[in-house]
Amino acid sequence: MRFNKQPMRFPSPLRRGRLVKRYKRFLADIVLDDGEAITAHCANPGSMMGVAIEGARVWVSVHNNKKRKLPYSWELVEIGKTLIPINTSNPNKIGFEAIEAGVIPELTGYGEIRREVKYGEASRVDLLLDGGRRDKPSYVEIKNVHLSREPGLAEFPDSVTARGARHLHELSRVAADGARAVMLFIVQRSDCRRFRPAADLDPAYAEALQNAVSAGVETLCYDCEVTLSEVVLRKPLEIDLKAR
Repeated sequence: MRFNKQPMRFPSPLRRGRLVKRYKRFLADIVLDDGEAITAHCANPGSMMGVAIEGARVWVSVHNNKKRKLPYSWELVEIGKTLIPINTSNPNKIGFEAIEAGVIPELTGYGEIRREVKYGEASRVDLLLDGGRRDKPSYVEIKNVHLSREPGLAEFPDSVTARGARHLHELSRVAADGARAVMLFIVQRSDCRRFRPAADLDPAYAEALQNAVSAGVETLCYDCEVTLSEVVLRKPLEIDLKAR
């Protein structure tokens, strides 16, 4: 099932290689299939548990912008037979395009979508939906999910995220004030059937998620179909809030 009518496409044809190592959070040394050794930008500040595996097959995009320090960007890794995008900014684009195309049923009926709107004490919500047929606005936070330590199970986060917990507190306040508050998890892989918070990696986040749901925050989780040219929102996953 393919929902998204406007998929997130990679910026250029991808080149394949092998990961040598990921380091300093934003750098990755890679040997391309033709033998060229490169350093690519890694747009993922997290731990990348389970996806930054030395020797794994990876794909990079190539950029001609002379202002960039690095012409290559690490885009995909293959784990087993599954392609996984590593760029944590992808889900915001995927979510925006999917909502705009009307393919997330829970978030249809709005007339306007705004990005990065200030709210709460010191936060910016990823998407603010307003107008249309809906009688109240919807504040939507989006989180990237790539961790899977158990067959069929997607998990978030892959390391401690105080920022993620803060966003849940902000959403809880939004719900208390009478607006819709939505936590949307986008799983950038296609081999999972359900989602659960990784309470063993960040118990504070798992507790904050439980509390947010009790406070009226809605939770949604969708996976993606991933190819060498695009990432497409695919189907909803079952959400299990029980602690690991």
